Amino acid sequence: MSSEKPDKNRWLIAVAAVAIHLAIGSIYAYSIYQIPLRDAQGWNTSSVTLAFSIAVFVLGITAAFLGTYVEKYGPRKSGLAAAVLYGLGMIGAGVSVRLGSLPLFLTTFGVVGGMGIGLGYISPIGTLLEWFPDRRGMATGLAVMGFGAGALLTGPLGNFLIQGYGVSTTFFALGTLYFVLMSLGASYLAKPPDGWLPEGMQGEENAQERAKGALDGLDVLTAAEARKSPRFYMVWLVIFINVSADIMLLAFASPMLQQIGGASATTAAFIVGYIGIFNGGGRIFWSTLSDYVGRTTTYGAFMVIQIAAFFLMPQVTGVWMLAALLFLVITCYGGGFACLPAYLSDLFGTKEVSAIHGYALTAWGFAGVAGPQLASTILESTGNYTSALYVINVALVVGLITVGVLRWRLGKLEAEGRSREPAAATTE
Repeated sequence: MSSEKPDKNRWLIAVAAVAIHLAIGSIYAYSIYQIPLRDAQGWNTSSVTLAFSIAVFVLGITAAFLGTYVEKYGPRKSGLAAAVLYGLGMIGAGVSVRLGSLPLFLTTFGVVGGMGIGLGYISPIGTLLEWFPDRRGMATGLAVMGFGAGALLTGPLGNFLIQGYGVSTTFFALGTLYFVLMSLGASYLAKPPDGWLPEGMQGEENAQERAKGALDGLDVLTAAEARKSPRFYMVWLVIFINVSADIMLLAFASPMLQQIGGASATTAAFIVGYIGIFNGGGRIFWSTLSDYVGRTTTYGAFMVIQIAAFFLMPQVTGVWMLAALLFLVITCYGGGFACLPAYLSDLFGTKEVSAIHGYALTAWGFAGVAGPQLASTILESTGNYTSALYVINVALVVGLITVGVLRWRLGKLEAEGRSREPAAATTE
């Protein structure tokens, strides 16, 4: 155990991580730009939406390929690089609006901004896991709660700026604000001293091993070794299914509330405005709960809850019952992201968890395209959302089966690990 006293407060480290995620979480408020860009630039809805899709896809790919960058250069440099990228992406989007250039807008907001989001998302996570070995789920849940709640900051502020100063000025102002917020957060990030443990873990048997290691019986793996393991791909599939199902709801929540629930456009918009609260709240609730019931159990609960909700949605009468199911599902969406870093550290240890987390987030990038596109295709073919909900439900059943197989596999590996002497890392 290290006798060196850290010069950082771990709770302020968590606040710094939240600051970064609040800024990049503004992507969830992208809808505020849809109508102003269409009216001011004459760009059609699909073209404006394409920038959002590109940003979501690029963030997933960036997280995968720059996870090793975070491991090599540390959270502070990575966070500052993310601040520069996201700030440039937003300010560049403002320039593209001034110039009336859609390709430049897709490049700046979609590609450059998406890279900033992806790098910013993973930069503080591994550090948080090292500062909170006793509360892995809660700590990462706090950070990504900021991401889920980012729309609550950007929505009203962005609307105010658009109405008063125009779209391009809004991008300039928000880009500057996000750069400052992310830079301040990144500047405080640092890893704890080697061997440091929180007060509650000091003196406990095998505390160092538990702080850095995976679940009992599982070997600590590098990112390259984790990519070869079946359990990584099972987690990837579960995340892909969870995100595909829920991002479809995020993309079509308002028209679904109107078609299935009979809500007016005003009521639907009011309900959609509260999605950010349940997205952010679900992240901290489920991640904290996972510290007590286990991450595999938590992901199983996500699948069961969503299977029931997607089955009931087409059958409910009344907009508020439908809204309640929608909010419940959105908590699972946020919870899936919040529990993921801690789950990966459970399965592979914290040695290269930032890189492993980046690889896992490619599921988010692909799901961000697959979920809405699948729903759009089914909607165009059938004219209603019922069929889309049932098709997604089949995928959720596959996700539940995958969680069951993963639980069985982990139990087997843990039993094997306890029965043998520590050896070279396995990729089982």
